[in-house]
Amino acid sequence: MREFVVLGTSSHVPTRERNQNGYVLIWDRDGYLFDPGEGTQRQMIHAGVSSNKITHICITHVHGDHCLGLPGVVSRMVLDGVQHPVHLHYPASGEGAIRALLSVATPGLDLRLHPHGGAGEIAPGLEVQPLLHRIEAFGYRLTEPAGRRLLPGRLAAAGITGPDIARLQREGSLGGVRLEDVSVPRVGQGFAFVMDTEPCAGAEELADGVDLLVAESTFSDDDAGLAAHYRHLTAGQAGALAATSGVGALVLTHFSSRYPDVGVLAEQARARAGATTVVAANDFDRIPFPKRQRST
Repeated sequence: MREFVVLGTSSHVPTRERNQNGYVLIWDRDGYLFDPGEGTQRQMIHAGVSSNKITHICITHVHGDHCLGLPGVVSRMVLDGVQHPVHLHYPASGEGAIRALLSVATPGLDLRLHPHGGAGEIAPGLEVQPLLHRIEAFGYRLTEPAGRRLLPGRLAAAGITGPDIARLQREGSLGGVRLEDVSVPRVGQGFAFVMDTEPCAGAEELADGVDLLVAESTFSDDDAGLAAHYRHLTAGQAGALAATSGVGALVLTHFSSRYPDVGVLAEQARARAGATTVVAANDFDRIPFPKRQRST
């Protein structure tokens, strides 16, 4: 199962309708919690997301609306008796802030700290790229390895059934039948998470060809001057990023409280997003991962 769960969508401060940041990506057996802002553990309860699902916590930068919920989430995981290791990824420059936040959390969680200071893979399938914000920030990209899709008709014709199918996948050939003879290439799915940044090469690297891109859309195109001053994306810039990167679907979030109607931001993004599907997120939205691209 792959699903993106929105816990909060407001930038800087919460509003009556929107909590601060917080997002969970359910990716098969793993759960990635991104940028837990203030109130995230409460939002998880309302969204029906168990703390036991979380295996990775990924923080883009240490501005408060992206990390102040960390102590509460960790404490909740201890209370819920989470037994598996939880991997915490964050910029190395934010070490002091992260340590301070963890110092007030309930001890007892097998929390493994993974600071990073540059671009590259930081865990299997998970990579970071630097963004351009007022402090050091990184975006995240999760990529599934390419594989092969089995063709039932060819398997049947080759007389391969039951446990032999798994054996063929493991060993690559069985009884003179190669895996390539009974399957076709399958493109791996991709996910990118781009928060506080101005347009930059790092954002483009993260978004390149992914099925689902989550991007900040803090300001309207009409407030491009403010966006440039605070080093954020406008809605149109988020849409353009999706279009030029060949993204399947774009989820907009991190909205300034100055926009009670984010439908305007969604329209500005759509105007520049080309064929990309655009969704303006609301708190507690559950967004299914786009269907896998057809095999070649």
